[in-house]
Amino acid sequence: MRKSKNSISSWLKEHGDPEIDRFIEKNLAIVEKVRIALQNKGWSKAQLAEAMGKKPSEVSKWLTGMHNLTLKSTIKMEMALGIDLIHTEPVKEYEYVFLGTIENKDELKTKGEEYTVSCLSQEYEIAM
Repeated sequence: MRKSKNSISSWLKEHGDPEIDRFIEKNLAIVEKVRIALQNKGWSKAQLAEAMGKKPSEVSKWLTGMHNLTLKSTIKMEMALGIDLIHTEPVKEYEYVFLGTIENKDELKTKGEEYTVSCLSQEYEIAM
């Protein structure tokens, strides 16, 4: 019985794991960023290993794209190369704005009343 050339592709589509696909995609993206950074710096993998205090064989293994990079090893590469390999947006819960200070209570009362009047004079739409 002859199997088609796409039997592996078909099997992966049917039985593949999206988490593994995502893992490989992310790993390869990190490795590609490192490759470009090495090229831009004119460094070899051995020079990266030296900058990280690692063995060249270990760095070569990381850069295959199939090795499970730890966050620690990724940070070591970032520090050695001076680049950001994993960009995360910080979550901003609050933003504070300094509006200035008012010297005396009378001025504070007047400014408060002016603010209240200005708020009441504007129409606001309620977002739903």
